[in-house]
Amino acid sequence: MKIRQIIILLIIITFSSTAKSQKDAFDYMDKIDIQFKNIMYDSWDYVSAASHGKNVRKIENRRKDLLKTIADAQKIIKKMQGFEGDLSYRDTVLSYLQLSYDVFNKDYAKIVDMEEIAEESYDNMEAYLLAQQIAEEKLDKANDNLNMEQEKFAVSHGITITENKDKVAKKLETSSKVIKYYNVVYLIYYKSYKQELYLINAMNSNDVNGMEQNKNALVTCTTAGLAALDTIKSFKGDISIVSSCKAVLNFYKTEASTKMKDIIDYFIAKENFDKIKAAFDAKAQASRTKTDVDQYNKAVNEMNIGLKKFSAINDDLNNKRSTAFTNWNNVSEKFIDVHVPKYK
Repeated sequence: MKIRQIIILLIIITFSSTAKSQKDAFDYMDKIDIQFKNIMYDSWDYVSAASHGKNVRKIENRRKDLLKTIADAQKIIKKMQGFEGDLSYRDTVLSYLQLSYDVFNKDYAKIVDMEEIAEESYDNMEAYLLAQQIAEEKLDKANDNLNMEQEKFAVSHGITITENKDKVAKKLETSSKVIKYYNVVYLIYYKSYKQELYLINAMNSNDVNGMEQNKNALVTCTTAGLAALDTIKSFKGDISIVSSCKAVLNFYKTEASTKMKDIIDYFIAKENFDKIKAAFDAKAQASRTKTDVDQYNKAVNEMNIGLKKFSAINDDLNNKRSTAFTNWNNVSEKFIDVHVPKYK
């Protein structure tokens, strides 16, 4: 799941004096801040489960827990009166909470549904990740509005706010950066991954034209992908996921640009053999000429040579594909485990 930093920052508030109105304003802000702390911790529980876990039910339960925490905070804050008759700060908080609830309830519910079909195509995967980005941007915009209103309230009551992110806030911020970085690399990988699947499907269907078209498309796709990867810097000195993605794309490019020629030649030979065999079998044995027999034997010989070459190349590709794919999965998982803090 794409993850984001929810707005909550612990605040250190200092007073210019010990005036009662300032103390009351501090208590008012602190009461709201307590609710945000609860949301922050449940947000991190959800984020951690989504980043490290593969149990969909567990992740969904965390999302439902977060929705309940947001709803509970709404009820508490809604009962608060405006401070000295001013409802602007309270109402801005409520607006943010409602938007957060809607995003996690509606937007993320749709995202969960999109996840089921995301792997059907590159376009679906891109749309799935974009939906997460849009949901994050909605929350970010509401966050900015709330921060401005919070600052306005503090200034008007002589309170100084010093941002002091606690451990969970820092973890949320770090996690958002990690997943944003990961998704950029992942989409580059996924585009070539799907294109190679189209090539393999054409091969499994004995579709020579399809193989030719998808072979060329894979060369174009991997060339563009490798160029894009060259522009991506390391993440805190860790270039492992970019290097692993390059290894996969280089395998695909070699497969398409050099190995597929011999594989396509085999399928052409097989297609030719099938035609000759059909014509040969259609003739009665007594009516077969020496030319027919020679042509048939030649086709059999070419077919056997092509099959032997095809089998060797295909076995080699399967082994190298498995190695590259396994390495990509292992490196991706390790990258997330290392850089996305776990909930404790």
